[in-house]
Amino acid sequence: MNDSAGAAAFHQRGARPSHRLSLVVPLFNEEENLAALVSQVVAALARFAWPWQLILVDDGSSDRTAERIRAAVAAHPGRVAAVILRRRFGQTAAMQAGIDIADGSIIATMDGDLQNNPADIGRMVRRLLDEDLDLLVGWRRARQDKLWLRRIPSWCANRLIVAVTGVRLHDYGCSLKIFRASVIRQVRLYGEMHRFIPTWVSTITSPARIKEEPVSHFPRMHGHSKYGLSRTFNVILDLLSVYFFTRFRASPGHFFGRIGLLCAGAGGAALALLAWQKLWDGEAIANRPLLMLAVLLAVIGVQFICTGIVTEMLARTYFESGPNKTYAVREVLGMPDGPGGSRHQGEPARRSMDRR
Repeated sequence: MNDSAGAAAFHQRGARPSHRLSLVVPLFNEEENLAALVSQVVAALARFAWPWQLILVDDGSSDRTAERIRAAVAAHPGRVAAVILRRRFGQTAAMQAGIDIADGSIIATMDGDLQNNPADIGRMVRRLLDEDLDLLVGWRRARQDKLWLRRIPSWCANRLIVAVTGVRLHDYGCSLKIFRASVIRQVRLYGEMHRFIPTWVSTITSPARIKEEPVSHFPRMHGHSKYGLSRTFNVILDLLSVYFFTRFRASPGHFFGRIGLLCAGAGGAALALLAWQKLWDGEAIANRPLLMLAVLLAVIGVQFICTGIVTEMLARTYFESGPNKTYAVREVLGMPDGPGGSRHQGEPARRSMDRR
Protein backbone atom coordinates (compact mmCIF):
# COMPACT_ATOMS: atom_id res chain seq x y z
CA MET A 1 0.00 0.00 0.00
CA ASN A 2 1.45 3.33 -0.98
CA ASP A 3 1.36 6.39 1.27
CA SER A 4 -1.67 7.99 -0.44
CA ALA A 5 -3.77 4.84 -0.26
CA GLY A 6 -2.74 4.30 3.33
CA ALA A 7 -3.73 7.84 4.27
CA ALA A 8 -7.13 7.43 2.59
CA ALA A 9 -7.76 4.25 4.55
CA PHE A 10 -6.82 5.96 7.79
CA HIS A 11 -9.17 8.88 7.08
CA GLN A 12 -12.00 6.48 6.29
CA ARG A 13 -11.58 4.94 9.71
CA GLY A 14 -11.75 8.44 11.18
CA ALA A 15 -8.66 7.71 13.24
CA ARG A 16 -6.19 10.25 11.96
CA PRO A 17 -6.19 13.98 11.33
CA SER A 18 -3.79 15.59 8.90
CA HIS A 19 -0.10 15.78 9.72
CA ARG A 20 2.94 17.62 8.41
CA LEU A 21 6.39 16.07 8.19
CA SER A 22 9.62 18.02 8.73
CA LEU A 23 12.78 16.18 7.70
CA VAL A 24 15.93 17.63 9.32
CA VAL A 25 19.32 16.83 7.76
CA PRO A 26 22.50 18.26 9.37
CA LEU A 27 25.40 18.61 6.93
CA PHE A 28 29.13 19.19 7.19
CA ASN A 29 31.29 19.18 4.07
CA GLU A 30 28.85 17.14 1.98
CA GLU A 31 28.94 19.16 -1.26
CA GLU A 32 29.35 16.02 -3.38
CA ASN A 33 26.33 14.33 -1.82
CA LEU A 34 23.90 17.24 -1.54
CA ALA A 35 22.32 17.21 -4.99
CA ALA A 36 21.73 13.46 -4.91
CA LEU A 37 20.39 13.73 -1.35
CA VAL A 38 17.77 16.32 -2.30
CA SER A 39 16.78 14.35 -5.40
CA GLN A 40 16.37 11.14 -3.41
CA VAL A 41 14.27 12.85 -0.74
CA VAL A 42 12.01 14.55 -3.29
CA ALA A 43 11.52 11.25 -5.15
CA ALA A 44 10.90 9.23 -1.98
CA LEU A 45 8.36 11.69 -0.56
CA ALA A 46 6.67 12.61 -3.84
CA ARG A 47 3.67 10.40 -2.98
CA PHE A 48 3.78 10.99 0.76
CA ALA A 49 0.31 11.23 2.29
CA TRP A 50 0.76 14.62 3.98
CA PRO A 51 2.62 17.89 3.40
CA TRP A 52 6.34 17.71 4.04
CA GLN A 53 9.42 19.91 4.07
CA LEU A 54 13.13 19.17 3.92
CA ILE A 55 15.27 21.29 6.27
CA LEU A 56 19.00 21.33 5.46
CA VAL A 57 21.34 22.59 8.17
CA ASP A 58 24.89 23.58 7.22
CA ASP A 59 27.14 23.09 10.23
CA GLY A 60 29.84 25.58 9.23
CA SER A 61 31.10 23.60 6.23
CA SER A 62 34.45 24.63 4.76
CA ASP A 63 33.58 23.47 1.24
CA ARG A 64 30.72 24.53 -1.06
CA THR A 65 27.97 22.81 0.93
CA ALA A 66 26.30 26.12 1.86
CA GLU A 67 26.33 27.20 -1.81
CA ARG A 68 24.72 23.91 -2.86
CA ILE A 69 22.11 24.28 -0.11
CA ARG A 70 21.12 27.74 -1.37
CA ALA A 71 20.74 26.31 -4.87
CA ALA A 72 18.53 23.51 -3.57
CA VAL A 73 16.29 25.98 -1.74
CA ALA A 74 15.93 28.05 -4.91
CA ALA A 75 15.19 24.96 -7.00
CA HIS A 76 12.51 23.63 -4.65
CA PRO A 77 10.63 26.61 -3.18
CA GLY A 78 8.26 25.61 -0.42
CA ARG A 79 9.78 22.12 -0.23
CA VAL A 80 13.35 22.80 0.88
CA ALA A 81 14.34 25.15 3.70
CA ALA A 82 17.76 25.75 5.19
CA VAL A 83 19.67 26.90 8.23
CA ILE A 84 23.23 28.09 7.72
CA LEU A 85 25.19 28.18 10.97
CA ARG A 86 27.94 30.75 11.49
CA ARG A 87 30.57 28.14 12.32
CA ARG A 88 30.80 24.46 13.12
CA PHE A 89 28.88 23.73 16.30
CA GLY A 90 28.65 19.95 15.93
CA GLN A 91 26.01 17.54 14.69
CA THR A 92 23.90 17.78 17.84
CA ALA A 93 23.62 21.59 17.68
CA ALA A 94 22.89 21.47 13.94
CA MET A 95 20.15 18.93 14.54
CA GLN A 96 18.64 21.10 17.28
CA ALA A 97 18.73 24.14 14.98
CA GLY A 98 16.69 22.25 12.40
CA ILE A 99 14.22 20.98 14.98
CA ASP A 100 13.76 24.50 16.32
CA ILE A 101 12.49 25.84 12.98
CA ALA A 102 10.55 22.72 12.01
CA ASP A 103 6.78 23.22 12.01
CA GLY A 104 5.72 19.63 11.37
CA SER A 105 3.73 17.52 13.82
CA ILE A 106 6.11 14.70 12.88
CA ILE A 107 9.87 15.36 12.76
CA ALA A 108 12.38 13.05 11.10
CA THR A 109 16.17 13.23 11.15
CA MET A 110 18.77 11.57 8.96
CA ASP A 111 22.40 11.96 7.87
CA GLY A 112 23.39 13.73 4.69
CA ASP A 113 26.01 11.21 3.55
CA LEU A 114 23.57 9.12 1.43
CA GLN A 115 24.01 6.11 3.70
CA ASN A 116 20.39 6.36 4.89
CA ASN A 117 17.52 5.63 2.51
CA PRO A 118 14.79 8.31 2.37
CA ALA A 119 12.41 5.64 1.06
CA ASP A 120 12.28 4.21 4.60
CA ILE A 121 10.75 7.40 6.00
CA GLY A 122 7.18 6.89 4.78
CA ARG A 123 7.03 3.36 6.23
CA MET A 124 8.45 4.53 9.54
CA VAL A 125 6.00 7.43 9.81
CA ARG A 126 3.07 5.08 9.21
CA ARG A 127 4.29 2.71 11.91
CA LEU A 128 4.84 5.55 14.37
CA LEU A 129 1.24 6.65 13.89
CA ASP A 130 -0.26 3.15 13.63
CA GLU A 131 1.28 1.99 16.91
CA ASP A 132 0.89 5.37 18.64
CA LEU A 133 4.62 5.68 19.30
CA ASP A 134 6.61 8.76 20.29
CA LEU A 135 9.93 7.73 18.73
CA LEU A 136 10.87 5.21 16.07
CA VAL A 137 14.61 4.57 15.70
CA GLY A 138 16.25 3.16 12.59
CA TRP A 139 18.17 -0.10 12.99
CA ARG A 140 20.95 -0.62 10.46
CA ARG A 141 20.78 -4.39 10.66
CA ALA A 142 23.09 -4.83 7.65
CA ARG A 143 25.61 -2.00 8.10
CA GLN A 144 27.84 -1.16 5.15
CA ASP A 145 30.75 0.26 7.15
CA LYS A 146 34.25 -0.94 7.83
CA LEU A 147 34.30 -3.65 10.48
CA TRP A 148 37.09 -2.40 12.75
CA LEU A 149 36.69 1.34 12.38
CA ARG A 150 32.91 1.63 12.68
CA ARG A 151 30.95 -1.56 13.30
CA ILE A 152 32.84 -3.09 16.23
CA PRO A 153 33.18 0.20 18.20
CA SER A 154 29.50 0.89 17.48
CA TRP A 155 28.48 -2.57 18.69
CA CYS A 156 30.43 -2.09 21.92
CA ALA A 157 29.00 1.41 22.44
CA ASN A 158 25.43 0.20 21.88
CA ARG A 159 25.79 -2.60 24.43
CA LEU A 160 27.32 -0.21 26.96
CA ILE A 161 24.56 2.38 26.48
CA VAL A 162 21.85 -0.27 26.90
CA ALA A 163 23.50 -1.56 30.08
CA VAL A 164 23.71 1.91 31.63
CA THR A 165 20.45 3.48 30.43
CA GLY A 166 18.14 0.47 30.30
CA VAL A 167 16.58 1.58 26.98
CA ARG A 168 17.02 -1.53 24.84
CA LEU A 169 17.81 -0.70 21.21
CA HIS A 170 20.21 -2.34 18.78
CA ASP A 171 21.46 0.81 17.06
CA TYR A 172 21.76 4.07 18.97
CA GLY A 173 24.00 5.57 16.29
CA CYS A 174 21.52 5.54 13.41
CA SER A 175 20.52 9.11 12.61
CA LEU A 176 17.32 8.05 10.84
CA LYS A 177 14.70 8.64 13.53
CA ILE A 178 11.04 9.64 13.52
CA PHE A 179 9.63 11.71 16.40
CA ARG A 180 6.38 13.24 17.50
CA ALA A 181 7.16 16.94 17.52
CA SER A 182 5.32 17.42 20.83
CA VAL A 183 7.79 15.02 22.47
CA ILE A 184 11.12 15.96 20.90
CA ARG A 185 10.43 19.65 21.56
CA GLN A 186 10.52 18.87 25.28
CA VAL A 187 14.11 17.62 24.91
CA ARG A 188 17.01 20.04 24.41
CA LEU A 189 20.02 18.62 22.58
CA TYR A 190 23.47 19.94 23.39
CA GLY A 191 27.10 18.82 23.45
CA GLU A 192 27.28 15.55 21.50
CA MET A 193 24.09 14.08 22.92
CA HIS A 194 22.40 13.23 19.61
CA ARG A 195 23.42 9.61 19.98
CA PHE A 196 21.53 9.45 23.28
CA ILE A 197 18.25 10.88 21.96
CA PRO A 198 16.27 7.70 22.81
CA THR A 199 17.49 7.94 26.41
CA TRP A 200 16.54 11.61 26.71
CA VAL A 201 13.15 10.89 25.17
CA SER A 202 12.62 8.10 27.71
CA THR A 203 12.71 10.78 30.44
CA ILE A 204 9.70 12.44 28.78
CA THR A 205 7.66 9.42 27.70
CA SER A 206 7.42 5.72 28.47
CA PRO A 207 10.16 3.49 26.99
CA ALA A 208 7.29 1.31 25.72
CA ARG A 209 6.52 4.12 23.22
CA ILE A 210 10.05 3.92 21.79
CA LYS A 211 10.60 1.24 19.15
CA GLU A 212 13.06 0.46 16.37
CA GLU A 213 12.63 -0.37 12.70
CA PRO A 214 15.12 -2.15 10.39
CA VAL A 215 16.25 0.25 7.68
CA SER A 216 18.47 0.19 4.62
CA HIS A 217 22.10 1.24 4.85
CA PHE A 218 24.50 2.00 2.03
CA PRO A 219 28.28 2.47 1.87
CA ARG A 220 29.55 6.04 1.66
CA MET A 221 30.32 6.90 -1.95
CA HIS A 222 31.61 10.49 -1.67
CA GLY A 223 33.34 12.55 0.97
CA HIS A 224 34.85 11.38 4.23
CA SER A 225 33.28 9.98 7.36
CA LYS A 226 33.10 12.34 10.36
CA TYR A 227 33.18 9.42 12.78
CA GLY A 228 36.13 7.45 14.11
CA LEU A 229 37.65 5.65 17.05
CA SER A 230 38.38 8.97 18.75
CA ARG A 231 34.67 9.38 19.42
CA THR A 232 34.72 6.32 21.70
CA PHE A 233 36.09 8.44 24.54
CA ASN A 234 33.41 11.08 23.98
CA VAL A 235 30.72 8.39 24.12
CA ILE A 236 31.97 7.20 27.49
CA LEU A 237 32.08 10.72 28.95
CA ASP A 238 28.67 11.60 27.53
CA LEU A 239 27.27 8.34 28.87
CA LEU A 240 28.32 9.32 32.39
CA SER A 241 26.51 12.64 31.97
CA VAL A 242 23.41 10.91 30.63
CA TYR A 243 23.41 8.47 33.54
CA PHE A 244 23.60 11.31 36.05
CA PHE A 245 20.93 13.52 34.49
CA THR A 246 18.46 10.72 33.75
CA ARG A 247 18.74 9.07 37.15
CA PHE A 248 19.52 11.94 39.53
CA ARG A 249 18.40 15.17 37.86
CA ALA A 250 15.63 15.76 40.41
CA SER A 251 17.61 14.37 43.36
CA PRO A 252 21.36 14.94 42.79
CA GLY A 253 21.96 14.67 46.52
CA HIS A 254 21.34 10.92 46.24
CA PHE A 255 24.16 10.57 43.71
CA PHE A 256 26.76 12.49 45.70
CA GLY A 257 25.39 11.24 49.00
CA ARG A 258 25.92 7.59 48.05
CA ILE A 259 29.55 8.22 47.15
CA GLY A 260 30.02 10.29 50.30
CA LEU A 261 28.50 7.66 52.58
CA LEU A 262 30.60 4.94 50.97
CA CYS A 263 33.84 6.90 51.42
CA ALA A 264 32.96 8.14 54.91
CA GLY A 265 31.86 4.67 55.96
CA ALA A 266 35.09 3.08 54.76
CA GLY A 267 37.17 5.81 56.40
CA GLY A 268 35.20 5.58 59.66
CA ALA A 269 35.59 1.79 59.75
CA ALA A 270 39.35 2.08 59.17
CA LEU A 271 39.69 4.73 61.92
CA ALA A 272 37.69 2.55 64.32
CA LEU A 273 40.00 -0.37 63.62
CA LEU A 274 43.09 1.77 64.21
CA ALA A 275 41.61 3.15 67.44
CA TRP A 276 40.95 -0.37 68.68
CA GLN A 277 44.49 -1.43 67.91
CA LYS A 278 45.90 1.66 69.62
CA LEU A 279 43.77 1.55 72.78
CA TRP A 280 43.55 -2.17 73.38
CA ASP A 281 46.71 -3.60 71.82
CA GLY A 282 48.98 -0.60 72.27
CA GLU A 283 50.16 -0.68 68.66
CA ALA A 284 51.79 2.39 67.11
CA ILE A 285 49.59 3.73 64.33
CA ALA A 286 51.13 7.15 63.62
CA ASN A 287 53.28 5.90 60.74
CA ARG A 288 50.79 3.46 59.26
CA PRO A 289 49.58 4.25 55.70
CA LEU A 290 46.12 3.05 56.71
CA LEU A 291 45.76 6.06 59.01
CA MET A 292 46.35 8.54 56.19
CA LEU A 293 44.01 6.61 53.91
CA ALA A 294 41.28 6.48 56.56
CA VAL A 295 41.48 10.23 57.24
CA LEU A 296 41.47 10.97 53.51
CA LEU A 297 38.40 8.79 52.93
CA ALA A 298 36.55 10.40 55.84
CA VAL A 299 37.29 13.93 54.58
CA ILE A 300 36.32 13.04 51.00
CA GLY A 301 33.12 11.44 52.27
CA VAL A 302 32.12 14.57 54.17
CA GLN A 303 32.88 16.71 51.11
CA PHE A 304 30.69 14.55 48.87
CA ILE A 305 27.84 14.64 51.38
CA CYS A 306 28.08 18.44 51.61
CA THR A 307 28.18 18.65 47.80
CA GLY A 308 25.05 16.51 47.69
CA ILE A 309 23.25 18.87 50.06
CA VAL A 310 24.24 21.90 47.97
CA THR A 311 23.16 20.28 44.68
CA GLU A 312 19.86 19.24 46.27
CA MET A 313 19.23 22.87 47.23
CA LEU A 314 20.10 24.01 43.70
CA ALA A 315 17.78 21.41 42.17
CA ARG A 316 14.89 22.49 44.40
CA THR A 317 15.53 26.13 43.49
CA TYR A 318 15.59 25.24 39.80
CA PHE A 319 12.30 23.35 39.87
CA GLU A 320 10.49 25.79 42.16
CA SER A 321 11.59 29.05 40.51
CA GLY A 322 9.98 28.58 37.11
CA PRO A 323 8.01 26.35 34.78
CA ASN A 324 10.57 23.54 35.05
CA LYS A 325 8.86 20.31 36.05
CA THR A 326 9.91 16.83 37.04
CA TYR A 327 7.17 15.35 34.85
CA ALA A 328 5.74 15.65 31.33
CA VAL A 329 1.99 15.64 30.66
CA ARG A 330 0.70 13.58 27.72
CA GLU A 331 -2.93 14.68 27.78
CA VAL A 332 -5.25 16.88 29.85
CA LEU A 333 -8.98 16.10 29.96
CA GLY A 334 -11.93 17.88 31.54
CA MET A 335 -10.01 20.86 32.93
CA PRO A 336 -11.77 24.24 32.72
CA ASP A 337 -10.16 27.24 31.07
CA GLY A 338 -8.59 29.87 33.28
CA PRO A 339 -5.65 30.20 35.63
CA GLY A 340 -6.13 26.73 37.04
CA GLY A 341 -6.76 25.07 33.71
CA SER A 342 -4.10 23.16 31.81
CA ARG A 343 -4.88 24.20 28.26
CA HIS A 344 -1.61 23.72 26.38
CA GLN A 345 -0.60 26.82 24.45
CA GLY A 346 -4.16 27.74 23.59
CA GLU A 347 -5.24 24.27 22.45
CA PRO A 348 -8.75 22.98 23.28
CA ALA A 349 -8.99 21.39 26.71
CA ARG A 350 -9.65 17.91 25.37
CA ARG A 351 -7.00 18.00 22.68
CA SER A 352 -4.05 15.69 23.34
CA MET A 353 -0.62 17.28 23.16
CA ASP A 354 0.75 14.37 21.16
CA ARG A 355 -2.20 12.34 19.97
CA ARG A 356 -2.35 11.33 16.31
